Amino acid sequence: MVGRNSSSPCLRDKLFTKAMNTEDTLFADPLGRIKDFSFDKKVAAVFPDMIERSVPGYRTIIHMTGTLAAQFVQDDSHCYDLGCSLGAAMVAMHHNLKGRACHIIGVDSSKAMLEKCRPHLQLCAEKPDWDLICANILDVEISNASVVVLNYTLQFIAPALRNRVLEKIYAGMRPGGILVLSEKVAFDDARMHKMYIELHHRFKKANGYSDLEISQKRTALENVLLPETIPAHTERLRKAGFESCEVWFQCFNFISILAIK
Repeated sequence: MVGRNSSSPCLRDKLFTKAMNTEDTLFADPLGRIKDFSFDKKVAAVFPDMIERSVPGYRTIIHMTGTLAAQFVQDDSHCYDLGCSLGAAMVAMHHNLKGRACHIIGVDSSKAMLEKCRPHLQLCAEKPDWDLICANILDVEISNASVVVLNYTLQFIAPALRNRVLEKIYAGMRPGGILVLSEKVAFDDARMHKMYIELHHRFKKANGYSDLEISQKRTALENVLLPETIPAHTERLRKAGFESCEVWFQCFNFISILAIK
């Protein structure tokens, strides 16, 4: 039986969410000049609220990242969360990998995000085997990896560099290892593309965002977040060496792909 004061995954998840529960109002007031979106201190302070209210299926993807890690992790290997933000996927993996001999490594280029990430990871009662690295993922060595997570990270990397990212990941993975790639995507069919954008906006409005907030954030992201089609992603994965890759989750224009080496 699990007691009320235990550090069960469900309890820790509630504590994790409560500690990060600051409402996102960054785009609530009219902005004279809208700067390109960046993961600065203001974004880090509201990030959990922002991403849950902005990304359909986000919580499901985080939870299932842990499930996938448990299925595919290999003993004495590394599990990477590239673009780890505040560590939600790291915590999900940790919850599901108890007793497994693996090392979890979180990488993010934003110092502001990692400053918020460290205390959130400490909500786990145990002393997990993990590290945080502040660096561009292209500058980090990927080695001995059985699980690699790229949740909403590749979309912020220049398209010309995305092949290098996936090739680097593939080269540093063990055979049988997996890559979880979650992204916002575009569609070649103009009608479907427009429909999914409108549905995404409805999702955000249902979560309390105003038309002004949606419009201003979209402007801030348009030169920073560059989505691609699902075929573009799968073609790049296969070019990098992944023979098996399929979409395992989709909600509107947000998807997650599982690729196996």
